[in-house]
Amino acid sequence: MAEKRSILFLQGPPSVFWSELAVALETEGHKTFRINVCPADLLFWRKRGAVNYRGRFADWGKYLEDFLRRNSITDVVYYADQQAYHRVAADVARRLDINAVAIEFGYLRPDWLTVERNGMGVYSHFPNDPAQIHAIAKNAPAPDLPVRYPYSFGAEAVAEVVFNLSNVFLRPLYPHFNADKYYHPFVDYLSWVPRTMRQWKAQRDAAGVIADCKAQKWPFFMLAMQLQSDYQIRRNSQYGHLSGMLDEVIGSFARHASPDARLVAKLHPLDNGRENWPRVLRDVAQRHGVADRVLIIDGGDVADILPHAKGCVLVNSTVGLYAIRARCPTKVLGIAVFDIPGLTHQGTLDDFWPAPEPVDAELAEDFVKALAVTIQVKGSFYDPAGRHAAQAEIVRRIASGTVNEPGAFVSPPPRIEHARRIGVPLDA
Repeated sequence: MAEKRSILFLQGPPSVFWSELAVALETEGHKTFRINVCPADLLFWRKRGAVNYRGRFADWGKYLEDFLRRNSITDVVYYADQQAYHRVAADVARRLDINAVAIEFGYLRPDWLTVERNGMGVYSHFPNDPAQIHAIAKNAPAPDLPVRYPYSFGAEAVAEVVFNLSNVFLRPLYPHFNADKYYHPFVDYLSWVPRTMRQWKAQRDAAGVIADCKAQKWPFFMLAMQLQSDYQIRRNSQYGHLSGMLDEVIGSFARHASPDARLVAKLHPLDNGRENWPRVLRDVAQRHGVADRVLIIDGGDVADILPHAKGCVLVNSTVGLYAIRARCPTKVLGIAVFDIPGLTHQGTLDDFWPAPEPVDAELAEDFVKALAVTIQVKGSFYDPAGRHAAQAEIVRRIASGTVNEPGAFVSPPPRIEHARRIGVPLDA
């Protein structure tokens, strides 16, 4: 008979997903616990029995360790792997030999979730050895890639706004909560107003650039921009600010790409406009003497662009997976689970422009299969049927101790040394 688990839920996505997952685990005979650390946690946890932590962040680690010991917790489950409270929780869980399970949006989007044991990004245990990936994929079923659980962006956006603004307006309930936000929510959301008003023109202009790209009037590379506020930049890359990345990429492009090549910089669709990346890009391009060769788009579909591009450059965006699956050579600058020999360019950025390493098609297919069978779960945080499907599989993996299985738990995390070499800030 399988051992019954005692699972602690920390902060989850802005959805009823967490509460439903707890009920599903309890139905199978497992115990669940919950600690709220902010007002939004109160709103989105639809079950009784939660305890509230209203202490200072500096005391969180000791409080959590006492809680885990006192309640014989076997698993800690959280969303947003690099959120401040969760980084501490992962450290405490490792010391106590307790499973830490991070659940986030999936790599194989749109209707997949990522479920990893003991960390993601820099701390991911998913192998980066092609031989291990081939071995996992050998006996893996074909992944269910067609979209089955669609949901509207509006549902996700409204939930995010409610989550963040409740932590502002109801802050007296948790006066010491460490929100760990790059932008204050008011600044973030108000910055969207002028960008939204310009969006129709931006989409039209992007369509014109993409039409030129597809016509292949000149060789071009795509630069996939990311969000300055994203933990992928703040915790899984060496860039304190993305302007440093732009200077590095555009400078390298100016020196080493062929004179007729273009660099198409695509802004992130959720960028709030606060950093004014078009102006920054123009300034950097002007400084490096390639103002006429750096094109900026704020719209368009990467699926229409990547098959025609000579290569794609990014820090660690999941656009990299789209590029790999489109067989578009890809250069990763930060830390990404898909930065693997055979999938991405392993040489320098300077070498990438004249001679990008091609994607190994067989490895790309096996990588997707290995991901899907080990650290991806088909489902959704928002679509009801998608929530039910994902919750059933997550319950199975947690209860059976098969998160990251079969064969996708390499210890120590195989990306740590590379992170140190390139200057990614690591926890002490």
